[in-house]
Amino acid sequence: MKTSDFYFDLPEELIAQVPILDRSSSKLMVLDKETGNIEHKIFKNVIDYLNPGDCLVLNDTRVIPARLIGEKVDTGGKIEFLLLKRHEDDTWESLVKPGKRAKIGTKFSFGEGKLIGEVVGMGPEGSRIIKFHYEGIFEEVLDELGNMPLPPYITERLEERERYQTVYSKHNGSAAAPTAGLHFTEELLQQIKDKGVDIAFVTLHVGLGTFRPVKVDDVLAHEMHSEYYVVTKEAADKINKAKENGNNVICVGTTSSRTVESVATDDNRVQEGSGWTSIFIYPGYKFKVVDKLITNFHLPESTLIMLVSALAGQENVLNAYKIAVEEKYRFFSFGDAMIIK
Repeated sequence: MKTSDFYFDLPEELIAQVPILDRSSSKLMVLDKETGNIEHKIFKNVIDYLNPGDCLVLNDTRVIPARLIGEKVDTGGKIEFLLLKRHEDDTWESLVKPGKRAKIGTKFSFGEGKLIGEVVGMGPEGSRIIKFHYEGIFEEVLDELGNMPLPPYITERLEERERYQTVYSKHNGSAAAPTAGLHFTEELLQQIKDKGVDIAFVTLHVGLGTFRPVKVDDVLAHEMHSEYYVVTKEAADKINKAKENGNNVICVGTTSSRTVESVATDDNRVQEGSGWTSIFIYPGYKFKVVDKLITNFHLPESTLIMLVSALAGQENVLNAYKIAVEEKYRFFSFGDAMIIK
């Protein structure tokens, strides 16, 4: 299986730069994974594809303002940190630009010294291990000094931070938003509950590795980055109840899908637990839990389009993407959505 098998042509003007005013008014493509049939709806119509007794699985991670702009303590040279993964003792795995300035032992200042970062080691793929020094509570300092880590394909300024958070975000830790969830409003979620659909919250702190294009020709040679997840007993019970009763489990986003499949057992149940997952889902994978998927339109040759293809079929997905381009759907983080039923 080649990475190029998941390539498609995307005009740059279809990459959504800003979120639309009403979260739930984006376009919704409905893809039948059995027939390949496609319908065009509005996102708030998603409720029509959820039935009483179904379980909707949401990732309640919260994006941290992980982008820090500072300067080298001794020379004043500008530096940019992107915090990826928290380790112990106030150390973080971080991407640093320009990396040549970030040699081990180098110190950087943010917010006129409110936060000092020191390079204490090298991480994978050119990242750095940074030890931070500060007074007070790290999260509060980061909230004051940090910026939202928007993907590089978004060049417009985000006017409102919360538009890169889901309305149900709760647990800080992500370097990127679980973007399929950005379409939900409090009102729509209430309507879904009122219909008799159970809602289960899981947590997967999203790393940037999820969104990067695969750089090897052979898909099987790709190594996923690990991400931290939590599945509570309450969430596991709700998901298992739906499966036992013959109802559907609908995951919102590839992150929720990867989480539940990481804790799935051979008898199609999920177990509570927490830990790190680097599960890689591509065509040929047999889903144990996920029946339907609500997702955005993803980058060519990414692990995300591979996961979607594993559920709906590569031919169906690439055809759907071709139609999405023709119909001028908006792509990527602030773009339109698809439900695979």
